[in-house]
Amino acid sequence: MDASIVIISLPAIFRGIGLDPLAAGNIGYLLWMILGYLLVSAVLVVVLGRLGDMFGRVRIYNLGFLIFAGASVALSLDPFRAGAGALWLILWRIVQAFGGSMLTANSAAILTDAFPARQRGMALGINQITALAGQFLGLLAGGLLAAVDWRAVFWVSVPVSVTGTVWSYLSLRETAAGGRGRIDWLGNLTFASGAGILLAGITYGIQPYGGHPTGWTNPWVLTGLFGGAFLLLVFCVVESRVAEPMFQLSLFRVRAFAAGNLAALLTAIARGGLQFMLIIWLQGIWLPLHGYDFEDTPLWAGIFMLPLTVGFLVAGPVSGYLSDRFGARVFSTAGLVLVAGSFLGLLALPVNFHYGSFAALLLLSGLGQGMFSSPNTSSIMGSVPARYRGVASGMRSTFQNSGTALSIGVFFSLMVSGLAATLPSMLSSGLQAHGVPAGTAHEAASLPPVSTLFATFLGDNPIGHLLGTGGTLDRLTAAQRAELTGHGFFPELVSGPFHHGLSIVFGVAAGMALVAALASALRGGHERADDDTRRGGPDRSAEGRPTRTTP
Repeated sequence: MDASIVIISLPAIFRGIGLDPLAAGNIGYLLWMILGYLLVSAVLVVVLGRLGDMFGRVRIYNLGFLIFAGASVALSLDPFRAGAGALWLILWRIVQAFGGSMLTANSAAILTDAFPARQRGMALGINQITALAGQFLGLLAGGLLAAVDWRAVFWVSVPVSVTGTVWSYLSLRETAAGGRGRIDWLGNLTFASGAGILLAGITYGIQPYGGHPTGWTNPWVLTGLFGGAFLLLVFCVVESRVAEPMFQLSLFRVRAFAAGNLAALLTAIARGGLQFMLIIWLQGIWLPLHGYDFEDTPLWAGIFMLPLTVGFLVAGPVSGYLSDRFGARVFSTAGLVLVAGSFLGLLALPVNFHYGSFAALLLLSGLGQGMFSSPNTSSIMGSVPARYRGVASGMRSTFQNSGTALSIGVFFSLMVSGLAATLPSMLSSGLQAHGVPAGTAHEAASLPPVSTLFATFLGDNPIGHLLGTGGTLDRLTAAQRAELTGHGFFPELVSGPFHHGLSIVFGVAAGMALVAALASALRGGHERADDDTRRGGPDRSAEGRPTRTTP
């Protein structure tokens, strides 16, 4: 929940610290406020999962709660304003992500240790689905709390994290013996730097550069992409040669593990694209067309997306329970087919849709993602030997978190490319038709499309933002001002270019979901799992087949 609560609250946060997030030079603050948490989570979970294997999963988990609580308090006490205030928030969000990574890297391993195979799917299903539901409930909570006070967005996690810290220290016990070993320093360094540089390059690729709407030709972005990929190749070589590697590459020889993680990566990319595109669609077009003020759209976007969360909550535990009896493959594969179908359904909707059809497709997507997530996690975690569950949990979280971070770069780039083709000319002609001077209209239309996207993402009227600072609105008639800054002008103007970009985005997402379904179907068959690992017997996969005890 805390990973996404900031997304919807950014307008109130930046107003609270006195910073215009769309001003030139401030988009970097905006991006890192969103992506800093995701990048740290993607990079560190494997390292922290490995430390859990070595020093105790519960010990690392409890320490993570403590760090998370401290960072939450620091975020709510930001003493600075403007750029310094933004940097304070970004840095403490990174610390918060470090604590959160200690939790997510070890939670699935703790549950896998604690529950027998016949109940594991249900336990992991509840864990996974509440986490996914929290990502979308965070959007709703952020909209509600930001209307009260921007600091409340951070305060809400303080009692939860403090209570969780005390509760975890009092109630959790180690159920698996940790194995002392050496820390793979070279592996840690090459993985963290490679993944961090690669994801940062993708992040900056969506910003304009040299007259282009995106920055994929920026030498620094290209250096980050190729340099990060090279360091990850070095990391793979290192891990194949050290005695006690951080990243157990040989786990990918286990078919259920490899197929499950590939499906999870592709699904995370598709899901991240869905989340961001739905927010922009609702806040920038649909809600204003239906009479909602731009300032109120963040809250209502969270409310209108609730069918997606309902689908998660319904399907997750049920599919987890059933997968314990009948196997993960049929449920996870069928769920991804439903997800692909929901993307195709959204693709067929008009921009100004009837909400009943939209809600039904969101519910279908939530049901499909719930059907996939719980059985897939159970299959991944049950397919590895017990002593590698911490690192396996971290590897699984890395694929999921990396997919979410990648989705921002991938889908924003696709959307920006779609908008860049037609939006500037339509915006310029539309402004001139309502009395805006040609020079001013061309200047406003030359604003990078990514800024227009962020304006709608933040619940800000882009036209008011474009024309309000130079005094242009003051020189227009009252009727012209009312038309330009009203609910209908910008949504109707941008609906055509946006739908073009949306077609590209949802088409790619549907393709990713289908490829993920194919990977899921290749994970193998099912036999009834037993509890030999608890009696010292051979480890078995979630599908019931023995795996190598030394992968």
